[in-house]
Amino acid sequence: MPMMGRSPLEEPMIHKVSLRFTEKEYRGLKVYAEAINKTMTDTLKDGIALFYEKESLK
Repeated sequence: MPMMGRSPLEEPMIHKVSLRFTEKEYRGLKVYAEAINKTMTDTLKDGIALFYEKESLK
């Protein structure tokens, strides 16, 4: 019988992080993410990547 379902991911996302925002912070993130046509999660991940990049240059 053939396998059913999704193929296993090379790098599965197994860790979950939770953040709390003020209403103003949340609205700002939501508006910005919509403006660049990304999800809020992808927008935050991009920001973290930029932070790591900046910090590694020091």
